[in-house]
Amino acid sequence: RMERNGVLLDRQLLAVQSGELGRKMLELEQRAYQEAGQPFNLGSPKQIGDILFTQKGLPVIKKTPSGAPSTDEETLEQLALDHPIARAILDYRGLAKLKSTYTDKLPQMIDPRTGRVHTSYSQATAVTGRLASSDPNLQNIPARTAEGRRIREAFVAPPGHLLVSADYSQIELRIMAHLSDDAGLLTAFAEERDIHTATASEVFGVPLDAVSADQRRMAKVINFGLIYGMSAFGLASQLNLERSAAQAYIDRYFARYPGVADYMQRTREAARSQGYVETVFGRRLYLPEINAKNPARRQGAERAAINAPMQGTAADLIKLAMIAVQGWLDAEGLCSKLLLQVHDELILEVPAGELDQVRAELPARMCNVARLKVPLRVGVGAGPNWEAAH
Repeated sequence: RMERNGVLLDRQLLAVQSGELGRKMLELEQRAYQEAGQPFNLGSPKQIGDILFTQKGLPVIKKTPSGAPSTDEETLEQLALDHPIARAILDYRGLAKLKSTYTDKLPQMIDPRTGRVHTSYSQATAVTGRLASSDPNLQNIPARTAEGRRIREAFVAPPGHLLVSADYSQIELRIMAHLSDDAGLLTAFAEERDIHTATASEVFGVPLDAVSADQRRMAKVINFGLIYGMSAFGLASQLNLERSAAQAYIDRYFARYPGVADYMQRTREAARSQGYVETVFGRRLYLPEINAKNPARRQGAERAAINAPMQGTAADLIKLAMIAVQGWLDAEGLCSKLLLQVHDELILEVPAGELDQVRAELPARMCNVARLKVPLRVGVGAGPNWEAAH
């Protein structure tokens, strides 16, 4: 039904954005030419490699399988810390991708009969069980960049309607608290504390009301990093720290939340012995490389073993929520429609006259699909477009 409903797009706004992205790309191109001292093709990894490593003599961070110096995103991110030319190339690539994938392409994908874009959802593509969106993929529009957020402004409600966004708050951390049974996490969620502030208070040893914005930001990286099995090396590069300092933060985190450390160890062992892990609802996620001889593959499978029950449970919850919400809309005879599911968020198209009811009742429909050891929370916003609904 969501595929058939589709979502309305503002074609003119996308055309304006395409023009703006094109102009910004030209500026970045000129900046890169200036830094290089000559023009070159910013779309050619070979020419970029020649400029950066042969002519500018920048350090080679890693190589491609063929032995050439790599110019991938991770490499450029590291070089960009010290070299403006790498930042210009990286920014240019980001804008080029937005322009070709979204602002140029989305208008061509509007169905002439409905005036809407109809994505396809696949149930069996992502191993975690999440729905995967394709043709076009509407789950990958970057929400962290200003340009990405502007693309969301082009997803609009028709006259007399609003878009409503409802998303589970910090769902994977809540699932971690449920699975690990860690007393500290359970208490923080039960008392409705801001989990990143609570973690910062524990890790940095300061009172809750003395946590700085920077400490909260670092705690957020630690919280989400550990869920994905991030190592001290990964955390150090994310926070721009010495590896020893990152390891000290991880050690302190596990000392304060011992239930999380126990859960991770138990999960690795269970995965190794049975070859799979399970979501809270008992859906299995198989890990064929958990006992691989190759250490990198084995460690990748171990990270997946820790993360898969959380991502998989979040996937189960949002699917249960979709079924519950659609059942409620049908039972109440409402004209509101489910349009999109993006990660932990549902987007609905709601007639103005139904807005108050949907706003009031939607969170409970989503929160009551399961009983975890911590309360589920849903944030709801509404606006004339997807970005304004946040």
